[in-house]
Amino acid sequence: MNPVDWFNSASEWITTTVFYSVEIAGATLPLIVVWLVIAGAFFTVWLGFMQVRGPKLAIDLVRGKYSDPDDAGEVSHFQALATAVSGTVGLGNIAGVAIAISLGGPGATFWMILAGLLGMATKMAECMMGVKYRREHADGTVSGGPMYYLRDGLAERGMGGLGKVLAVFFAIFMIGGAVGGGNMFQSNQATAQIVAVTGGEGSFLADNSWIVGLVFAAAAGAVIIGGIKSIARVTEKIVPFMAVLYITACIIVLLANFTAIPEAIGNIFTGAFTPEGVVGGAIGALIVGFQRAAFSNEAGLGSASVAHSAVKTREPATEGFVAMLEPFIDTVVICTMTALTIIITGAYLNPDATELGGVALTSDAFETVLPWFPNVLALAVVLFAFSTMISWSYYGMKATGYLFGDNVVAENVFKVIFLIFTVIGSAAALGPVIDFSDSMIFLMSIPNLIGLYIMAKVVRSVITSYYDRVQSGEVKQVADHY
Repeated sequence: MNPVDWFNSASEWITTTVFYSVEIAGATLPLIVVWLVIAGAFFTVWLGFMQVRGPKLAIDLVRGKYSDPDDAGEVSHFQALATAVSGTVGLGNIAGVAIAISLGGPGATFWMILAGLLGMATKMAECMMGVKYRREHADGTVSGGPMYYLRDGLAERGMGGLGKVLAVFFAIFMIGGAVGGGNMFQSNQATAQIVAVTGGEGSFLADNSWIVGLVFAAAAGAVIIGGIKSIARVTEKIVPFMAVLYITACIIVLLANFTAIPEAIGNIFTGAFTPEGVVGGAIGALIVGFQRAAFSNEAGLGSASVAHSAVKTREPATEGFVAMLEPFIDTVVICTMTALTIIITGAYLNPDATELGGVALTSDAFETVLPWFPNVLALAVVLFAFSTMISWSYYGMKATGYLFGDNVVAENVFKVIFLIFTVIGSAAALGPVIDFSDSMIFLMSIPNLIGLYIMAKVVRSVITSYYDRVQSGEVKQVADHY
């Protein structure tokens, strides 16, 4: 059995186990999705709807108004946000949204937006905890994330054994998530778009897609060798550029179909609540919408906490506020722009939409405005894929480091394995890649959320204390100190 066939067989078994489902109103509901939805709702209420009260403070923190350059850490608030956003704003925003709409109809968009808003609270909790329990090394580098707050945070509560077990499982799942959703899925869909714009089935790359994967692997390898500082320097430049490029392209498509916008918005709300059909009905749209939003913004999975742990700060809560901006940028803004583009052009009505899937469906929507627009999309896809790869390589490296005691050799071995799977992802079939990616990424949420529930009082105490001190003037902006 060749490597691709072996991967396909393993992916099928893992997916069946992870996405155990129950049937509701004719639609299948994976229980793992319920797990994430409940967490988002819980932390939204538990933190007093902080995603409504805290955005101004979050933006001030990103702008550096409360940043002290002498604080411990490796990167600024903006660099940490850019790195984490680059890990979430990937092809889930393009291919994932297209898949959601092709399966759940326009109504899936409403549930994606709701999932993004709820996910802001979960992301705030996990990223704050990542900073609180991070480890600062003698050379100035930092290691943090769920592995550390699960182990150390639960140990403080007399649950050291449980904490160690949860931390190990999380690290293993994150390595799988890094190889799958953070790497293979990105490589696969970027390759598909590159092949499409270079001639489709007649392209030389159609039968040699591994070449694209090899180029991605070489480019990613050149960046990840330098660690989080190198990754942050690249992502702080790529993320703003790729976001502006993609959103501008979406706006052009929307302006070209301006008169159809009200109907598209109406279809989103109608599809979200009208129980017509099965997969396209309200339950189906909710399930697909939440599932794709979770894959895109990663709230509750704990991955972004690894990047945010490297921030320069002495106040863990600051990074919680900064991190909550991610689901908003990722899901509420970028995913919604993609969804409107697909809905307003009617691309999802193509009888072959479910077969097209992923990037191809989004590309069709862009092409309705200008024939050469898929080339713009191809550039966006490459940037999205590349930025996600380099961020997730860091996540996987830190998970490997945790399992092997921050062993540099082990981390370097992971980097090599990661780059090999970049090439495999470019040649594998889309279905198994998505299934494997979803499985590993969703599995991360189990140990992560168990730990956050147990430490929920700590989460609320740290975040509300900092927010109250800012509001009272006790915490002053950096400029006020001089």
